[in-house]
Amino acid sequence: MKSTAVFVCTLSAVASVVSSYEAPGPYYDQPAAYAYNYGVADGYSGAYYNAGEQRDGYATSGSYSVALPDGRVQTVNYRVADANSGYVADVQYSGAPHYHPYSYSTYPYKSTYSAAPVYAPLPVYKPSPVHKTVPAYSG
Repeated sequence: MKSTAVFVCTLSAVASVVSSYEAPGPYYDQPAAYAYNYGVADGYSGAYYNAGEQRDGYATSGSYSVALPDGRVQTVNYRVADANSGYVADVQYSGAPHYHPYSYSTYPYKSTYSAAPVYAPLPVYKPSPVHKTVPAYSG
């Protein structure tokens, strides 16, 4: 009987320890520090862009650029000095915009005008009356 009581007490103590365990959270003791760069230059699709950023604590700086549809390149240089300074961006454009003149032959669907089809009204619907005969009462 004594061994049963000791076993029950030990089991309840182990269950309380296991149920109160929490996994430790991530430690953010050190400030963020990283740098990255990437770029895409695809002549087939016309996709040209790149980006890069450096960060050490709150001090963050970087730039990104993209080729615009009008032929110019937009470049954004930005920085964040500290927790209170905010995001400061400098936007610049390089190149001259050029637009292709519109031509009816480059319209993707039809190059010539065609008239709409002639409208013909549908025939008028005239339902014939339906008479149901009621059976005679044979009482």
